[in-house]
Amino acid sequence: MVTFGLVKKILGRAGVSLDRLALDWASASEAPVFVDLITRFTNRIKELGPLGKAEGLDKDELRLKLSSAREAVKSVKLRMRFGRLAREMRQENDYSLDAIDAKITERAHEAILKEMEK
Repeated sequence: MVTFGLVKKILGRAGVSLDRLALDWASASEAPVFVDLITRFTNRIKELGPLGKAEGLDKDELRLKLSSAREAVKSVKLRMRFGRLAREMRQENDYSLDAIDAKITERAHEAILKEMEK
């Protein structure tokens, strides 16, 4: 869940519609639930169209932003900050999306911005 929060922040900063990202759960015994999740997500992506269209980004701008996002996640500084944040979240045992979003904003947002601006 914490990784999902970081990916969400980075993709959002890169200008990618967060409708293109989903995290849902279905056990192996819940085949109908799994099929429904995949079907709804696939339909949502079809509605958004090709990557960049819903975001209003041309191919070159999208490529540049995604390259920036890729380089940011390779950053040792950001990865260390994220590791400390993940350990802290485990200690607090609060994995709600709101708590994760708040912690990432509080502790890693500036690092994300700096790394993506390089």
